[in-house]
Amino acid sequence: MFPALLSLPARCRGRFRGLAIVTAGLLIAGTADIAIVAAADSQPAGGEYTVEPVEGGVEIRLDDQPVARYWASHTAKPILWPLVGVNGKELTRGYPMRDAAPSERDDHVHHRSFWMTHGEVNGIDFWAEGEGRGTIKPLGEAKAEGGSTATLDARHQWVGPDGKRVLTDRWQLTFDGNGQQRWIDCVFSLTASEGDVVFGDTKEGSFGIRVAGTMKVDAGKGGRILNAEGLKNKAAWGKPSPWVDYSGPVDGQPAGLTIMNHPTSYGYPVRWHVRTYGLFAANPFGVYHFTGGEPTEGKKLSAGDTWTLRFRVLLHDGQATAETLEQAWSQYSGK
Repeated sequence: MFPALLSLPARCRGRFRGLAIVTAGLLIAGTADIAIVAAADSQPAGGEYTVEPVEGGVEIRLDDQPVARYWASHTAKPILWPLVGVNGKELTRGYPMRDAAPSERDDHVHHRSFWMTHGEVNGIDFWAEGEGRGTIKPLGEAKAEGGSTATLDARHQWVGPDGKRVLTDRWQLTFDGNGQQRWIDCVFSLTASEGDVVFGDTKEGSFGIRVAGTMKVDAGKGGRILNAEGLKNKAAWGKPSPWVDYSGPVDGQPAGLTIMNHPTSYGYPVRWHVRTYGLFAANPFGVYHFTGGEPTEGKKLSAGDTWTLRFRVLLHDGQATAETLEQAWSQYSGK
């Protein structure tokens, strides 16, 4: 079990390596030392993912070591927490799923480790939490499967404060690795199932991660934000880029997360709502908050249509160089 979850209620222990049909989700932990190698080869022989139904979702393990846990609905939305690196360290913040650690700020209660939401959808705030905001709930049962890779197929419904459904989404996540690094390929599909949907022009979105407290730049422990154009820390905020890396120490060991945006993804290259206090979000919808220009009417998804967002999340040891990250992105994107 994850050390961070030992204080939680007892859970179902029926682990198995085949197909899990549950309200579930998955993630990958990984390594990318100073040398990030090509991502073309799969996990070497002997690497076996298992999926274990637990209270509230699914736990993912690789060779019986924890990787991540999917929560089908944590207060207001589905999340992944924790994300565990190849060295066994959690790379995302534990608050508010547990009490804040000394290295963590108890701010932004809606920054729950790993999520997919937006701050203005038909005028409804799905980014923040609380009264008058939208919630994202499971839609049917999700499927999780282990083996040499692990996969998740989970559907959700975005519901307004009035109880009416606004749209639906689908998470398709694939965990893979090659022995020297691991990654998760994320496909998020947003469908205007109930009529036209307008995603507002706001910085508050969309695919988000909150990094571990010691990794954040503001901790003063060597944390660093770097994008594909070479912009660092505050300079990377709001800029479009194919990839951004957030690196810093965890329990004294350097590690990092890189989010890569695929060229076929809607809104590519996305802008990045990435902050020195630890927020790390890719936003294909916002412009004017980032640029200081005039507000727009947002982006309209017509009734029945689907937008597909594609990202790779790479979890790595060490503080990777721009050159190795660019190579990793080229392997992912085919560019």
